Amino acid sequence: MKKLFNNTEVAFSLKSDSELERAYFLFKLIKSEPLVKIGTAVTKFALKSSLPVEGLIRSTVFDHFCGGVNENDCMPIIKKMYGKKVHSVLDYSVEGKEEEQQFDSVLEKTLSLINFVDEKEAMPFAVFKPTGFGRFELYRKVTEEEELSEAEKIEWSRVVDRFEKVARACYDRDECLLVDAEESWMQKAADDLMEDLMEKYNKEKVVIFSTLQLYRHDRLDYLKQLHKRAQEKGFKIGMKLVRGAYMEKERERAQLKKYQDPICASKAETDQNFNEVLRYMFDHLEDMAIFCGTHNEESSYLLMDMIEDSKISKTDNRLWFGQLYGMSDNISYNLADQGYNVAKYLPFGPVKDVMPYLIRRAEENTSVAGQTNRELDLISIEKKRRKL
Repeated sequence: MKKLFNNTEVAFSLKSDSELERAYFLFKLIKSEPLVKIGTAVTKFALKSSLPVEGLIRSTVFDHFCGGVNENDCMPIIKKMYGKKVHSVLDYSVEGKEEEQQFDSVLEKTLSLINFVDEKEAMPFAVFKPTGFGRFELYRKVTEEEELSEAEKIEWSRVVDRFEKVARACYDRDECLLVDAEESWMQKAADDLMEDLMEKYNKEKVVIFSTLQLYRHDRLDYLKQLHKRAQEKGFKIGMKLVRGAYMEKERERAQLKKYQDPICASKAETDQNFNEVLRYMFDHLEDMAIFCGTHNEESSYLLMDMIEDSKISKTDNRLWFGQLYGMSDNISYNLADQGYNVAKYLPFGPVKDVMPYLIRRAEENTSVAGQTNRELDLISIEKKRRKL
């Protein structure tokens, strides 16, 4: 089974020859840090200046990493993936908003997606980012226990209300909810909100999933403490496990503000931390549900081994593998082919609004050189197999 993820025929079975060529071209570009930096700057400038570049973006990087500009636009991809037993997590990937009207708009979009998702078994999860529902600076103040003004207290109560509305809608429709994690200096406020929702809605089974970023060295301790509180209060824990997406920012701020860097000292330590948390959660599966969000093959094999050894069903609803659309198809499609629960995050939204997400994807792939090389190697093998 340790060669499962080398099967490129299964991995790229949904990709046409031209889509495979485009993927190769994109990952070649992403591999080059100078090109990513130049491309990012040029794209930002072109969009700001209203230059006609949306068509070019749409036909290249957008279509590779995103499902479409709206949820109906995504349906052909959702159906194709579900035909291969890969589920979709529709992710409205509009970032960096700052106004109440915009937060209400994201709330309405999220609620409408829960209704949209509810009708389709190909989409078992809804998702949102905390800063989709409130200002980053407000989360930071709550996290760092700064005193809020009267206006900010009212503003925070609206954030809490948005979380509650979405959680309730998922609970009422027997849908699961994934809530992403962000920078450490705003995260405690989101974690506390998520714990309250888990206590309320995860009594019989896990409906609400928070996120653990396991490049943070404090997360296993946090999980153990949360587990104690969950046992005392009688609720279950849902967690999406990821390595993390804000490493450079985290390190820079820790240095600037002279506090301990929250990030593991090395990639090896992060991998070890991820796998330890995965083992801890699996060992306490009677109290927990795992959404293993990883592009790391070793961590994926580890969870497969634990499932195999414990004789738990591959389709147990407490166990999910997840990857991002446009990446690690060798993991997603081969796992699904073997009968495991697999979901792809499928971002969507207007091209201009989704650009911050796409830029982050490109920058992350550039900083994780091994990931990009692996994608290129697999595409090359499949091209040879197809004699392209």
